[in-house]
Amino acid sequence: MALGWFSLLKTVPWSDVIATAPVVADGAKRLWKSMAKKPPVVPTPAPTAVAGEPASLNQLQARVAALELGAEEMRAQLRVSSELIQSLAEQNKELVQTVEVHRVRLLWASTGVVALVLAVAWLATH
Repeated sequence: MALGWFSLLKTVPWSDVIATAPVVADGAKRLWKSMAKKPPVVPTPAPTAVAGEPASLNQLQARVAALELGAEEMRAQLRVSSELIQSLAEQNKELVQTVEVHRVRLLWASTGVVALVLAVAWLATH
């Protein structure tokens, strides 16, 4: 099982992932800032019925007010979602940087082990 994960990790273009991580984080920040700047829409209450005014107009005004309220709720959910996306992008960026550090350390450790094995083999023959 571990060999499958290792081969999978070898196929990942880490240089592309590392290069893209800051772009993703910046995009999430821009999304969060653009959503945070938008002021909330306060729905205006439907006016009271005027004598002789058709009931359908009042119903339409009430429906518009309800739709505005629903749109504001969606906007609030979008703000929360964009905050979550920003958080995930930052975590992804940190994870990619940590994986890259470990990859470099593993490369150095592997090189050291190979050098040590070669030195021991050379000493054993002489």
